Amino acid sequence: MADNSSGNLIGELSGLDLTTVSPEEFARIVKGLSTRQLGEVMRGDLRTRVLGEVFGRMRQQFRPEAAGGLTALIRWKITGESEAVYETSIADGTCTVSAGRSDAEPRTTLVMGDAEFLKLVSGNGNPVTMFMMRKLKVAGDVGLASGLTRYFDIPKA
Repeated sequence: MADNSSGNLIGELSGLDLTTVSPEEFARIVKGLSTRQLGEVMRGDLRTRVLGEVFGRMRQQFRPEAAGGLTALIRWKITGESEAVYETSIADGTCTVSAGRSDAEPRTTLVMGDAEFLKLVSGNGNPVTMFMMRKLKVAGDVGLASGLTRYFDIPKA
């Protein structure tokens, strides 16, 4: 017998206005889903909406006091049904996010699948463990990558 719970969940999430979901609620949703279910959620238009909302909130969740004088360009490559690329630029106590790849050389590049990305940004995944298990690949400044979560308010589910 097929399990319809993930299909129902995807339908439920598809109709959700993601702009009204708090970071804490998002973290609880991610925590309640298996890696397989997260992969199913991250398909088509819903994937585009989820990535847009997560990256759109990075500026608000940025902690300038933690970043201090840090200047860095972080490139995110999220693999799944297709590769999505975003860049986070931290400089002068601000954080800006852009979709796509610029010509600038990133200080670090993070490569991960959809499920791992959702776990990382929702506080449900340990970046060091993910790196050690090869679920998260890092090119460039590994030290910056390992401490990146401290520059953002990441909810705990």
